[in-house]
Parts: sequence; C-alpha cells; structure tokens
Amino acid sequence: MKKTALLMVCVLAAVLPQTARTEPADMNEPVRFAPLHIYIDSGQAPLAAYQFELKTLAGQVRIVGVEGSEHAAFQHAPYYDTAALMNDRIIIAAYSTDAELPAGATRIATLHLQITGDIEPDYELILTVAADADGRRTHATITYQKGETE
Repeated sequence: MKKTALLMVCVLAAVLPQTARTEPADMNEPVRFAPLHIYIDSGQAPLAAYQFELKTLAGQVRIVGVEGSEHAAFQHAPYYDTAALMNDRIIIAAYSTDAELPAGATRIATLHLQITGDIEPDYELILTVAADADGRRTHATITYQKGETE
C-alpha cells in the first residue's frame, strides 16, 4: 500500500502542473473522484506489451493518477503521454520481459479520475497494439469498468 501511495504522489506531481485548468471551475459544480479500471483479454496468448488510448467523449474529466496492473509483470505504473492529457485523452503503453506473463482477462491499469459536474462521463477506448513475448501482435480486446470494483 505504501508503494501505491508513493507512486500516486509521484504521478500527481508529474501530471497536475501540466493539466492545470485554463478556465476557472464553477465552485458550485460537484466534484468527485473515481477509478476507471482497464482490462485487456489476450485469450490464451501471454500479453507482453500493449498500448491504448482513452478519450473522454462526454463529461468533464481530469486524470489525476495512473496505477499499474494487478499482475506482477505490469505492476509498475505504465508509460503515458503527458501532452495528450491536455486534450481530454491519454495514451498509455507498457511492456514486460518477465518470464511469467498474464493471459486471458487482466486488469492492466487503473486511471484515477477527477469528475466535475453532473454529467456521467463516457469514454472511447482504443487498443492500438497487444503483443506476445516474441513481439508478435496478438488478438486481444480491451474494456473498462467504472467504480470501485476490481
């Protein structure tokens, strides 16, 4: 838990200055924080690398943290494009050279969100690439789950 808390502080320190709002927020709008869990299902194939893009289609959302996977191969926070954060999207990627790689449905990341306003956010999630340990593209699907459930 201490590692996760420290990681979140480091991620927040890196992200917040670059995603500062240029317009003042309406102080009467409700603000809440919620996780968005990202899953990749690689079927029988071991997952060694992935890249995906998440766009906000509706709602006012700010990404305030990025957490790694539940699987040891991707437990560290994945790499992400900080410039993309300013355009209501994020591009995230990770790879692992571990001997034991996840296969099947695996939570590969959790995004921590600040949601402003009453509009329920809607997202578009695009899996750019998924690859096995030999660097070959593998068929995989990507999904997300809102809320506290892991």
